[in-house]
Amino acid sequence: MRACFRTLLIVSSMAVPAAATGAWAATGGTESPTQRPRAADPTPSRPAAPTTTPAPTETSAPTASASPRTGTKSPQAALEAREPRKPRYRVIDTGACQASYYWDPQPTASGERFDPEALTAAHKTLPMHSRVRVTNKNNGRSVVVRINDRGPYIAGRCLDLSRAAMRTVGGTGAGVIPVEYQVLAKD
Repeated sequence: MRACFRTLLIVSSMAVPAAATGAWAATGGTESPTQRPRAADPTPSRPAAPTTTPAPTETSAPTASASPRTGTKSPQAALEAREPRKPRYRVIDTGACQASYYWDPQPTASGERFDPEALTAAHKTLPMHSRVRVTNKNNGRSVVVRINDRGPYIAGRCLDLSRAAMRTVGGTGAGVIPVEYQVLAKD
């Protein structure tokens, strides 16, 4: 009895996966001799599947090159072409101090009109149009600003940020925050 049960388990474990994958069609739709006879199927029999299987095709991520068929760029390449590349900077000087912010439209030392919504800052000695990465020590948020003004003229402060720059680093509620700054040069 055990031998019959074991044979039945082995045969049924082979028949189920074969039927699930459609391998039964490769044999012309005939049943194996170990299966029990079934009732007549009212649907017409299916034609046999081809015995050769197509070779698997290789799929890859879209590239930035043009399509050989249409000559058009892939959506990823089109997106990359629209996005300007961010400049790379290297750090040439660092420091730490207190930073404040200002928002009154007024002339700046560089000659341009101050825009409180631009990412700019004032510093006493850095060259005009220098790029400076300012990091709020309280929360780690940072912003890159352009020096376009002179100041602040209050002891202990070295940077006076625009309102937009201070909002970016999360310090408008405090008014004065401890910061670390890095003077950047383009690579």
